[in-house]
Parts: sequence; C-alpha cells; structure tokens
Amino acid sequence: MDLCAQNPDKLLEFLTFHPNKKAAEKDSTLYPAKAIFTPVITYTPETNLSLGLGIKGLFKMRGSGPETRTSNIPLTIQYTIENKYLFFSGFEIFFPQERYMITGNVRVQSFPSLYYGIGRDTPKSNREEFNYKQILLEPLFLKNVLIKHLFVGGGFRFNKIYGIEAISDGLLENAEQNGNNGSTSTGVELALIYDSRDNILNATKGAFYSITYGLYQEELGGSNDFRLLKVDLRYFFQPFGKAENIIGIQLYGHFSNSETPLFEHARLGGSERMRGHFEGRYTDKHMISSQVEFRQKLTERWGMVVFAGAGTVASEKEEFNLEHIRPTVGAGIRYLIDKEENLNIRVDFGVGNEKSNYYLKLAEAF
Repeated sequence: MDLCAQNPDKLLEFLTFHPNKKAAEKDSTLYPAKAIFTPVITYTPETNLSLGLGIKGLFKMRGSGPETRTSNIPLTIQYTIENKYLFFSGFEIFFPQERYMITGNVRVQSFPSLYYGIGRDTPKSNREEFNYKQILLEPLFLKNVLIKHLFVGGGFRFNKIYGIEAISDGLLENAEQNGNNGSTSTGVELALIYDSRDNILNATKGAFYSITYGLYQEELGGSNDFRLLKVDLRYFFQPFGKAENIIGIQLYGHFSNSETPLFEHARLGGSERMRGHFEGRYTDKHMISSQVEFRQKLTERWGMVVFAGAGTVASEKEEFNLEHIRPTVGAGIRYLIDKEENLNIRVDFGVGNEKSNYYLKLAEAF
C-alpha cells in the first residue's frame, strides 16, 4: 500500500474492478469495463462534512466502437457527521453507435437543508434549518433522430418529499405554500437532448443542450397537478486550441406554474450552480442562472479554475429584471484521479452577495 500511496495510477488500479477483463483480453472488440471504488469525502455548507463510498461504473455495450462514448453509472453512498444519509446515481448509458440513450437520476436521502422563504428579496435573517427525506426516480429513454447527437424521448418522474422536521411554529411550518409539509410528484416527462461533448464527466469541447417538460397529475398518484420546464444549455471550447485551456458556459432555466409544490420550486445556489450561495437561498417558481468557468491545466495531475455566475428567481416570468440579479465569483483547484476518463476531485471557493463558501466534490460542477 505504500507504493499505492506514492503512485496515484497504482492506487487507482488497486481500487478498480474489471468485470470483463478475461473476455476483453480474448476479444479486442469488447470495451474493458471497469468499476472504480473510491472513498468519498465531500463538504458543502448545507450538509457539512460527509463520508462514504463511491462506485463509478464505466462500460460500453457489445458492438460499440470508438464512435460510442463511454456509458457512466455512478453510485454514491454517503453519511454525514449529523447522522444523515444519501444514495445517489445520475446515469448516462449509450447504446451501440449511440442509436439510443438512457439517462436519469435515482436519489434516496435524509438530508438537512435551509429555508429562507419565497422570493428574491428574502432577508438572510429568515434562515431556518430543516431536515427532509426524499425518494426520486427519473429514468428517461431517448432515440437518436435526424442528426448525430440529437436525442428525443421521454420517461417518468416520481419525487416524494416527506418526513419534514422543521422549527416548531417557524417560517417553513407556517408557510402558505402547497407542499410545505411534503409532497409527491408523479408524472411523465418529454425530453430533447443534444449532446456532442467529447467526455461526459469532464468535457473539453462540445455542447450539451437539454430540455425536459414534465406533466404531473393527481390521477397518477401525485399530490398536485402542475407543469415543470427545465432548460440546461452548456457549451465547452478550447480558446487557444489546446485541451489544457477550457472555457465552459452554462445557462439554466427552471419554470413552473402556480400549483407547483414548494419542494419543486427553483432553488438558487449550491455546489453545481451559483456556488457561493447556500442552496435555496432564493426560492421561487421560476429561475434563470448562468455561469462561465475557465479551466487551466497546471501539471499532469493538477489544475485550477476561475468562475463567475449570475442568477435570479421570480414568481412570474414577467418579473425577471437585471435589478435583482445575484452574482457569484470564485476559484478552485483540481486533482486528476483518472487520466483515461479525465475525472477530477475539485475544491471550489465561491463568493456570493452575502457569504463565501467552500465545496469539496468529485467531478466538475457542470
């Protein structure tokens, strides 16, 4: 183990399981699948320090060539120092020649969060801590149509929020919002995705454009009838023509209607968008946010980033205006743990309009 500690590649190999190693050695057309087991140590200001185990499954289906990107099934099991837990998987599976794609999310958790009220002008003195439990299932099946990298399809989404533990007679408990004591969202989703990224985990070039539209009904077992539109637009390029210098741009939108339950509202902030703001610092039915990040390779293993973002929420789409934009800026360091898949550990420091926060996570923010 001393040798593993001195050599990251040997340590990675020690933590990697090759399920089809013998078959791949005999058949050169088979992609050598692997499952990487890693200890997970993360920190976000909302959940504090958490420890756990991460398993990242990387594979290609039989018959896939170099034109088919590596499928990615990560599994994360975490436990926080506050006795909370998380099981999560956000997966992307490509069929041979990328004729079809399966993507989605699975989440089971009991986690802490913060509530400041509804709106873009809530004072930070409103801050309340609460705990909640969640079961989320969101599989999407899509087919390649018309042009390369364009997928159209749909699926279903089940999102149950329950076990709310809030301050007695506090802001959340007395909130006059649908679902402030929990909710169940059950519905179908329509999806359009254009994904030309060269790497799913850490793109150096290409685009990812995703539009999903969800229709949720009480007749399907939900607690509310509502509609939810999410738009996620990302673009990556090499400004100097070298993979050592990357610029990533993201524009994200979340739009819902008046019957949307509280825990389906847009929540500005977090470790992926608007770093520097607590997740949910500003909450409402609609949100628009953007961020740009410059990624610089320093050595074979080490890198750094600088980023800036802006976003806001609104109760009606007509209320969006520049006066209520919330800014964020920050910087971070990167350490490459898997050269083949370009997978990093990241430490980010983000500054919002009220506070600064640190984030320790696996893989890029976007």
